[in-house]
Amino acid sequence: MSKGKLLAASIVWLLILVIGVVTWKVFFAPAVEVSQAERERQQAEEARQQRDLEMRRGGSDSRYRSQVVIALDGFSGYAVLRSDEFADELRNQGIKLQLVDDGANYAERLAALRRGETDLAVFTIDALVKTCAESGQLPATIVALIDETVGADAIVTYRDTFPTVDSLNGPETKFVLTPDSPSETLARVVMSRFRLDALGPDPFVKAESADDVFQRYKAARPVDKLAYVVWEPVVTQMLQNDRMHVLVDSSRFPSAIVDVLVASDDYIAKNRDTVLQVVKTYLHVNYLYQKQDRRIELVIKDAAATGTQLTRDEATRLVEGVWWKNTQENLAHFGIRRGTNLTHLEDMIAGVTQVLLESHSIPSDPADGHPNYLYNDSIMNDLADFQPGVDEEMIRGTEMPALSDDEWGSLVEVGTARTPSLVFARGTARLTERSRSILDELVGALQTTRYYVIVRGNASQRGNMEANKKLAEERARQVERYLVEHGVDRDRIRAIGVQPSGSTSVSFVLGELPY
Repeated sequence: MSKGKLLAASIVWLLILVIGVVTWKVFFAPAVEVSQAERERQQAEEARQQRDLEMRRGGSDSRYRSQVVIALDGFSGYAVLRSDEFADELRNQGIKLQLVDDGANYAERLAALRRGETDLAVFTIDALVKTCAESGQLPATIVALIDETVGADAIVTYRDTFPTVDSLNGPETKFVLTPDSPSETLARVVMSRFRLDALGPDPFVKAESADDVFQRYKAARPVDKLAYVVWEPVVTQMLQNDRMHVLVDSSRFPSAIVDVLVASDDYIAKNRDTVLQVVKTYLHVNYLYQKQDRRIELVIKDAAATGTQLTRDEATRLVEGVWWKNTQENLAHFGIRRGTNLTHLEDMIAGVTQVLLESHSIPSDPADGHPNYLYNDSIMNDLADFQPGVDEEMIRGTEMPALSDDEWGSLVEVGTARTPSLVFARGTARLTERSRSILDELVGALQTTRYYVIVRGNASQRGNMEANKKLAEERARQVERYLVEHGVDRDRIRAIGVQPSGSTSVSFVLGELPY
């Protein structure tokens, strides 16, 4: 064979070899690799099944029939959920409890519920509304009330700098607070209830935590226009400075800062009995800690477990500033128990939503005007006859005692209510349709505000001054009668006429007894 033919034959065989290799890799090798992977997967599955079989041969059925994952944070109001008794009682009922502390990341808390990574979670009502508004979804509903802060959150200021809430009303005022916390909610409630229209467009100085607020207070000067919004025990720590005082606290705004237990809609649908048992167990353990001494010991122990050392005085103030909601109060808030003056949960949600809308914290109502979408009363309905213990539980109300004339005279004026001016026609005390509409809105605001109300009538300076004084008082009394007829407690309101200044309006001053 010639060299040329040999070379040609070699090239042909080389091409055949290359084509064969390519064909193998493209068509046959993957099949072999897949087959090998499938064999390995089958072997692993057989090994797992064998292990499971061996474990069953030598083991027992799990003591737990279900598991529940609850998301929360380190707030002392959740101490019952973290108590040994709560976990033990659930364990005895075959429910395994897992608590997840997400550091008060409410957005992640709601997302975890939606993804099914957690089953229940604790929110403040405002945080739930705000987070749902931001996410555009309603993946969970309220199944129980945990607690309400009635003084544990407060605005603390230098007494000389801010003696009253009205003194906050200036463009230089700043609220130092932790965003997306009950502190922010308290500040927004104050802004919505009092006439603070001179505040700047962004009056908040954002801190990382209550401790960060405290450090900023220590670094500031007394003349700085700063109001510190914090919660216990930092409130007590600030008050150790005699120049500081509580300007306003959460006890003045019923139903404003309320913690609730929220369950994933999907989890309720699939595990309703477990949700019912969790709520029932919580109410029973909460009953075990209804005595103040036991509650104080629990809070001290709980704080220590989360790395915070509380003195007994600090723990006592904290316990006094939080109302843990018992079974009967839950039934009342859900509208199942009648004849109490406790606010219905639906109205609580609506009120908080309105505050968030008015203060531009949310762009729109996530429930689209249907606050009932955010709670599920079926669980509490099943507990209508539940008695957590032998002692009858007390339902705490928000009634305000009647005052004597001397007490009305000594009332400390806190601030002016935020409401449009009521203007009367010259020389009359007759309410216009516009005035009635304004007063209807004021009724709702006053029912969620624990202050005494002084209605001040005014009149023109023209003409007979004695007649003008009488007209000023009659205007105030006309407004007082309207408010009382529409639900405001008569014992907390008083009408007076002031020296005519030329205005024909009526104003509303909120006050409290001196400490």
